[in-house]
Amino acid sequence: MKLHQPTSEIYVWDQRPVAEALSRTTHLAICAHQDDIEILATHGILECFHHPGRAFSGVVVTDGAGSARDFEYADYTDEQMKAVRRTEQKKAAFVGEFSAQFLLDHPSRLVKDPAETLVVHELTRVLEATRPEVVYTHNLCDKHDTHIAVVLRTIAALRALAPEHRPQQVIGCEVWRDLDWVPDELKVVMDVTRHENLQAALLGVFDSQIAGGKRYDLAALGRRKAHSTFSESHGVDKTQGLIYGVDLMPLVTDSNLDPGAFAARLIQAFHEEVTARVARLVRLA
Repeated sequence: MKLHQPTSEIYVWDQRPVAEALSRTTHLAICAHQDDIEILATHGILECFHHPGRAFSGVVVTDGAGSARDFEYADYTDEQMKAVRRTEQKKAAFVGEFSAQFLLDHPSRLVKDPAETLVVHELTRVLEATRPEVVYTHNLCDKHDTHIAVVLRTIAALRALAPEHRPQQVIGCEVWRDLDWVPDELKVVMDVTRHENLQAALLGVFDSQIAGGKRYDLAALGRRKAHSTFSESHGVDKTQGLIYGVDLMPLVTDSNLDPGAFAARLIQAFHEEVTARVARLVRLA
C-alpha cells in the first residue's frame, strides 16, 4: 500500500511480501512515537510472539523529531534524531518479530490539527489492510497532547470502517499517566508476566531515549511490577507484571459518543468510588 509521506515506509523484518505481512496481522498497535508501542502494547506483542496463527504489527504515526536528547545525542538535529529513532523502531520490530512496522512519519503538528483529515484517512487504510482482531492505542486520560491526538484520529478511523471490518477489541493503554485509579470493574487488565527478558530488550533498543536522559525502560518495567503488587491488597501476587487499559469499543460502535464525555465518565466513576469509601468509613471527632 502507498503511504502519504515521502519518508514513510512499511518495514517487514523477515522480508516476506508486505501484503502477506499485513494480512496475517491479528493484533495491531497505533501509537504516537517510537517506543510507545513497546511501552503500551506489550500484551499484544507477547500474545503473538512465537504463537502460530497470531501476528503483531505496529504503527508509529509521528516522525520523532521533538524528542528529548542529552549526552552523545545532545547536539543531534531533528533530522538526525528522526533517523536514529527510525532505526531503533526497526530494531524493536526485529526483536519482537512484528509482522509489519508502519513508520508513517507525520509531523506532530499535523497529527494534532483537528481540521486535518490526512492522518485519519491513512489510518483507515492501514486498518482496512490489516483487519486486526485487537487494537492497542493511547488512552484519553493521557497527559501528552500528541498521544491524545493519535487516539482521537484512531477512533475516527475505526468509525470509518464498515461494522463487519472493525476489530473485536480496542484498548486505550498507559504511557504518560497510569490507569491504576480507574475502578477495577472498568479496567482492562493485561498480564505481561512472561518473557521479561524480551520486554527489557524491546525497551532497551531505544538508546537515544535512555542514554538521552529518559529511563523509559526502568519506568515501564517498574510500573508493571507495581501494578502486579498493588492490584490486590488481601492476596499474594498472582502475576509478575500488569498493564492497565480501558475499553474504547463504545467509542467505535457509537459515533455519537463524545470522547471527552467518555473520559469524564471514568473520572466520575473514580470520584464516586473514593467518596463512597470515605463516607462509609469516616468517623467524625
